[in-house]
Amino acid sequence: MLDFLIVNGKYPDYKAGALTDGNVGIRGGKICYLGPECPEADQVIDASGRVVSPGFIDLHMHEDNFNEGKKYVIGNMMLRQGVTTCVGGNCGTLFQTVAEFRETIDELGGSPVNYIMLSGYNHYRRDVLGVGGFDQTTWEQRAFIREQQLRDLEAGAFGISFGIEYDPFITEQEILEDIALKNDPDLLVAAHYRNDCIGNIDSIYEMVDIQSRIDKRFQISHLSSCSALGMMDESLELINDYMAKDPRLNYDTYPYNAFATFLGSTVFDDGCLEAWHKDYKDLLLTGEPYPYQFATEETFRDARKKNPAMMVVAFVMNEDEIAKAVANPNGMIASDGILTNGSGHPRAAGTFPRVLGKYVREEKKLSLVDALRKMTLEPAMRLLMDHRKGEIKVGADADITIFDPETIIDGPTFQDLSVPNKGIDYVLVNGRIALKDDLFVNDRLGRFIAYQNK
Repeated sequence: MLDFLIVNGKYPDYKAGALTDGNVGIRGGKICYLGPECPEADQVIDASGRVVSPGFIDLHMHEDNFNEGKKYVIGNMMLRQGVTTCVGGNCGTLFQTVAEFRETIDELGGSPVNYIMLSGYNHYRRDVLGVGGFDQTTWEQRAFIREQQLRDLEAGAFGISFGIEYDPFITEQEILEDIALKNDPDLLVAAHYRNDCIGNIDSIYEMVDIQSRIDKRFQISHLSSCSALGMMDESLELINDYMAKDPRLNYDTYPYNAFATFLGSTVFDDGCLEAWHKDYKDLLLTGEPYPYQFATEETFRDARKKNPAMMVVAFVMNEDEIAKAVANPNGMIASDGILTNGSGHPRAAGTFPRVLGKYVREEKKLSLVDALRKMTLEPAMRLLMDHRKGEIKVGADADITIFDPETIIDGPTFQDLSVPNKGIDYVLVNGRIALKDDLFVNDRLGRFIAYQNK
């Protein structure tokens, strides 16, 4: 007896590059049947006219901040857009240690989605140098940082991440030294670039150089916010050429022409607007006392002084270059979702439906199957979990998103993140229904996935 049988739908066959007819049977959290028959099941889900996709895997988001209360905010937004597994701890940022994050998930009785974590280098660097890091680290300080990161790895982190731009005095040698903290080529390294590509692609060259000098896989984080300012063609050419020789390198990107980060970060230091050829009116403040108001010089400086943890959305990127990063044969889709007290950029809530609605159906920048590959199989392979996630196949985890390809689209806006996405009928996490028609059925079906158990 099956737990669920999903009938009359189509699922992506990545080897064939097409959608395939077939019923999907689930038992004990796993896919156990694919075919034309209708084995007996406790519950049958009719997926007529729908795509039965592997649950989306967000390789780059920022975990819920349990320091703001032991509750899920981004995790719930992930589930509502069809994500079933996501990776936190990116850009060198952690809101709590990996052990603390894992313990809180256990304490809360599960999570909306499955969580994987990276150990954020900047988080520990700031313990010794403070925010901004306008100093070189000493050998003793770097030893302290490595000790903390080794604890994260022991707690199940899949690798390490860097936010080079956020601490400008991080040297490439410092990064290479930290990457070597553990001799394990299966660990993943991810990095937020040193500078956005205004007029040159030195930051891309630096990250490619790092890949050439390490034995681990290197992920260029959110390429869109790095290169969609006039240098996307050159950046993609460099990345594609290098990946043809060494596929350990790759990148992720999100489908919006604006980025978001903390107002107090070095990104917004004097001179940024001139470099971007933008004005204060291109910056959307998201927190008190200016919630979702476009800035003036006065409000910008006042907010930066009084609320540096505020998320600010910067409309500085070129839409045509965003499309190129999304549609490039290499690369993966990821949200870079991060919020402060529930406020921020809609990418945390609408990234995956937006790609399927805007770039696949409306603009035809890439095929549906190719987009799904970038959301499911490719990130699963990147995490060395393609034996169990990222495909509809017998033996895989039953993380499944069922959606209507004719109606799926993002709903959240820059002014209102609560607007629901459209076109997602069901989301199953670990073989049970977590979401139906945008309503939570069970938001505790996810779990922490430790590297040792990948």
